[in-house]
This record gives sequence, structure tokens and C-alpha cells, in this order.
Amino acid sequence: MKKSIKKLIAMGIIAAMAAAATGCSGSTEETTAAASSEAAEAEESSDQEAEETEAAEGESYKIGVIQYIQHDALDRANEGFVEALTEAGFPAEIDQQNASGDTASCTTIAQKFVSDGDDLIFAVATPAAQAVAAETTDIPIVLTAVTDPADSGLVADNAAPGGNVTGSSDLTPVKEQIQLLHNIFPDAKKVGVLYCSAESNSAIQAEMAHEACEELGLEAVDYTVATSNDIQTMVESMVGEVDVLYAPTDNVIAAGMSTVAMIANENMLPTVVGEQGMVDAGGLVTYTIDYKELGKVAGQMAIRILQDGEDPAEMPIEYYPSDKLQLVVNEDTAAVLGIDPSTITME
Repeated sequence: MKKSIKKLIAMGIIAAMAAAATGCSGSTEETTAAASSEAAEAEESSDQEAEETEAAEGESYKIGVIQYIQHDALDRANEGFVEALTEAGFPAEIDQQNASGDTASCTTIAQKFVSDGDDLIFAVATPAAQAVAAETTDIPIVLTAVTDPADSGLVADNAAPGGNVTGSSDLTPVKEQIQLLHNIFPDAKKVGVLYCSAESNSAIQAEMAHEACEELGLEAVDYTVATSNDIQTMVESMVGEVDVLYAPTDNVIAAGMSTVAMIANENMLPTVVGEQGMVDAGGLVTYTIDYKELGKVAGQMAIRILQDGEDPAEMPIEYYPSDKLQLVVNEDTAAVLGIDPSTITME
């Protein structure tokens, strides 16, 4: 439509100049030819301007999304990120990739995004973020579901990242979760802390759990797995050895939580876990963040980088508000354990 209007204007110019030429002495043909040439140049310039305008109006950013593994928490964070872009009407072509818990696949996906020249990369979970950060220091990286980006070597400092990486942390209220455990099971003495030894974010939370248990006079013992194949054997080894099982927001354990819950519930071993998806899969209770909202925070940060030109190096890692934490109870699991859900509170 814009080009048709420009052509009509150009034709009008030719006609006007030709008419003027017929009223003057001299070479009408030369004058008309000159007018045609100038009009053609005007049309070409107008076409170019129209194309540039249309390109600007239809500008779209390429965003690569790498999710480490599929489970409820990470799925919700990913969903929240995309929803934030959609709600803002932000123009983006999103390339969704899932590494299925394989670190080698994380590297392959990261290399693809860099090779594609993506404008920004969204990394969901620590291994995914580490793989991407190892491949580029130029493309902005926004992460989420990473407990401590600085401790994981992804940023220089959580308050001042200093590079091309920023995002939202899923640091959960471990101390409050252990307090919840103590409130529900005041006679418990020994807590088994179940997590994957290969995940740095899980080791951080395990250390926090040990500190919280010590403050409450509880003994904390680590039970670690290297892969999901070790989960069944490890949980079976906890039966009769610990009073309560605590599992932080660990990706391997979260993905295999149905197995954990099956064995624990059959043996009347209560499970206090790191996030809602693990409760939905059979865990007893959690006091946690909302991963979808956490993903939205990351999405808003991505918009600020691409649209507003903010520098990731100067964007502090953002955290979930403590006043929005949620208590989530699996009533079916509570019934199996003979616990009245209404008695489970943070008080």
C-alpha cells in the first residue's frame, strides 16, 4: 500500500514536469526525460524508505531458550518467561530447546544459539546457564532457576554481575522449610538430605539445610545421587535410618520425585521438599516460591536488555519476594501418613 501511493506521487511529478516543459521553448523531449529520471529516483528513494519503515515496524528479536531438564518447576519458569514477552507485546522469535538432563546436549544447544547469532539466550537451571556462559561473552544471557549465580561461577557478584549474564535466582527459603519440618515433626531427630552431587545449586542448599538443622538441634545426613538411576536405591537406604526426608530444589530429584514419593510414602517416611512440583508429584509439603512468576521476572529483564538497551553487567540478580512465599500441602500424602492437613502451618 505504501509503495503504490509513492508510485502515484512519482507519476504526478512526471506529468507536472512534462506539462511545464510543453509551455517552454527548447527541447521538450530532453526536459521530459530529465523529469522522468528525477521522478524515478524519487520513487526508488521512497520505496527504500518504505521498506526501511516496514522493517523497523516488523522488527523481531531471536531468542534461544535452553532448559536443562523437564519437570514442573522449570516448565513453569519457562512458561512465565514466554508469557512476560507475550503480555508486553514484545516481538520475538523463540527457539525452544530441552537438554533432557544431559550436559553434553547443553553444550551442543548453546553452540547452536551462538552460531545462529541469537540476540539473547534464556537459560533455565544452572547446568544450562553454565553451558551457555562457556560459549559466549557477547550475547546477553538471562538465567533463572539458579540458586546462587555467583557461587556457580556465572557472575562476578550477584549484586553487580559484571559480564553478559544476569537473571532471577530461585533461592528457596531453606531455613524456613527446615523450620516447617520441625513444626510438623517436633520429635524428629535425624533428617536425610537428598540431592544430586553433580548440581552446585543443590550443594549450596544442602549446606544451608545443615546449618538450619544444627540451629534446631537436628542431625542432618547427606544422601546423594549421581544420576536419576540412583534414586530408588538411595531412598530405600534412608528408610529406617532417618525420621524425615528433605529434598531441596534439585533438578534430578525433582524429575524423579514420583519415585522418591512412592518409596517414602509406602514406608511412612515424610518428605519435606523444595518446590510445589515436588509436592504435586507426591511430596508432603513445601514452603516455596512461584516458578512461573520467577520466569516472568526473567522475561521482563530480557525486554529491558533488548528493547531499552540495559547492560546485563549492571543488572543485579533478582529474587522472589519473601512476602509471596506459598505453603503447599499434598492432602493425599498427608492422609497416607495419618496427618491432618489443617494442622500444617508455618507457626
